[in-house]
Amino acid sequence: MSTPCVTVVIPYFQRQPGVLRKALRSVAAQIACPLPIHVLVVDDASPAAAAAEVAGLRPETAIDVRIIEQPNGGPGAARNTGLSAASPDTKYLAFLDSDDEWSADHLARAVRALDAGFDLYFADHLQLGQQTSAFARARRIQPQDHPAIGAVEEHLHSYQGDLFDQILRGNVIGTSTVVFRWAKFARERFQVEFKTAGEDYLFWMALARQGAATAFSSRSEATYGRGVNVFSGAGWGTEAHLQRLHHEIRFRCAVRNQHPLSAAQRRHVQDDLKRLRQDFARDVLHRIRHGKRFPPGLLREHAKADLPTYLAMPVNLSRIVLGR
Repeated sequence: MSTPCVTVVIPYFQRQPGVLRKALRSVAAQIACPLPIHVLVVDDASPAAAAAEVAGLRPETAIDVRIIEQPNGGPGAARNTGLSAASPDTKYLAFLDSDDEWSADHLARAVRALDAGFDLYFADHLQLGQQTSAFARARRIQPQDHPAIGAVEEHLHSYQGDLFDQILRGNVIGTSTVVFRWAKFARERFQVEFKTAGEDYLFWMALARQGAATAFSSRSEATYGRGVNVFSGAGWGTEAHLQRLHHEIRFRCAVRNQHPLSAAQRRHVQDDLKRLRQDFARDVLHRIRHGKRFPPGLLREHAKADLPTYLAMPVNLSRIVLGR
């Protein structure tokens, strides 16, 4: 008879050695998890090879790791490879980014919640360079508004409310804290065209639309690290910023086109699109003024994805120039 297990999918692309080892050590350090843990590292053509990272683990780090190598396709494509390679014995599937680390009780707590009948689990976490947790900083979720699972001091809660709407208006789900019931969502995949924004949100939205009973932990169970990060590495003024805006706009358009939205939700998406189109115009003007290059093919690709960005460009540029 097969033995149910937890499969951990780690998409991997890093330039510095040693990053993945920290993540793997945090998996190996899991305590009291009642299920065997199997790790799938998907090497997405990483400059620092995953094989060398795994080989560099200390002998006492007993961990079942399988490496899958593939041409570079981005984090969504790497996660999809891991999803497709998950063992049939997988009961729960967990995500961990290669530069993040778990608390030692993360999987034990996730399994406890999911075994109580839930389909999806996430937890509070420390974002890059922060000392205050994501829940406390954003104040988008109030644990006291959600019933406790088990003893109150365990900080496990049953999520109450419209999770889809929560993700749409102010996402609280950190990818490296997610664990879900594999059999129920085994066919779900990330939309790989969203490489720098939105592919994870769309995945959580799809699970929410399918009625995933959701539990969460108000304890911080992951710490985000400083490795290659396609989102945080695409801030204002960087070469990748316009690419990020492109994907942010495409993500909102995908939400609008793929999901039935209430009037209020549609207005929220339209407000986001208006703001992002203004930011797109601001980035274009910045590049022209400073002689910076445009990502090859991006302007043409964006015209196909969201023509209204260009239709609104003259008005947005005039407002920027006039300081309005």
